[in-house]
Amino acid sequence: MTEAQRSFLVCASQRSGSTLLVESLRATGVAGEPEEFFQYLPETSRSPQPRQWFEDVTDESVLSLLAPFHPGTPDTRTSEQWRTQLLELGRTPNGVWGGKLMWNQTPLLLDRAAGLPWRSGTDLRSALHDTLDHDLQFIHVYREDVVAQAVSMWRAVQTQVWRDDATPPNLSDGAQYNALGIAHLVTILGEQERHWKRWFEEEDISPIEIGFRDLTEDPQSVVAKTLISLGLDGQLAPPPPLRRQSDGRSREWVQRYRIDAEQNGYPVT
Repeated sequence: MTEAQRSFLVCASQRSGSTLLVESLRATGVAGEPEEFFQYLPETSRSPQPRQWFEDVTDESVLSLLAPFHPGTPDTRTSEQWRTQLLELGRTPNGVWGGKLMWNQTPLLLDRAAGLPWRSGTDLRSALHDTLDHDLQFIHVYREDVVAQAVSMWRAVQTQVWRDDATPPNLSDGAQYNALGIAHLVTILGEQERHWKRWFEEEDISPIEIGFRDLTEDPQSVVAKTLISLGLDGQLAPPPPLRRQSDGRSREWVQRYRIDAEQNGYPVT
């Protein structure tokens, strides 16, 4: 690949550490502008809202903890306009493009790609090729502990705070423990990870593999190795631009959920 064609896509699920990775890559100034381009729903122009993660849940003890739905504004861009914009926004001046895709966002990508006049197929690999128009280096970010991942997401959907650039999590942020809410997210996140692994295997793709534990314990080293794998200068890896949001309350909730799961048969993977 020439430099102008170099591109990468971070494939992950929510609360896996992918934001720490892409923000670190962005901070180099040479590794694209890897936004989560595929999360914005056309009917609202917004990412999925708290209650949209729980559309098949009827238990009021869960729903009462989630913000009401906001209608937003419909996205009227054509597929070609959408593609042109994401290619422009995701590229740094040196020609490197970066993006991030969660498995639950693949239907939106497929739908958008279906509107491109040069569509070459109906599968995900074709959609990525037709939309991004060049070969991709895939980076797979995953979290080993799905329960901890789900607890992190359960707090985020309640508070609608998805990242922390400055301060540790606020212990009085209003988030409340709920085993059913966490169980629902354990199922969703576990399924997403299984889909990614299956898709990589079916497509004979060997992505760069990055585990949450390694990434959070030594982010600068992991980012340096990732830059080198992308053919970029590993010495440009910056200190972590985000603070880790996990705290004592999250760890307490993880332990509490594991006890509830054992007693009530809730999922843990």
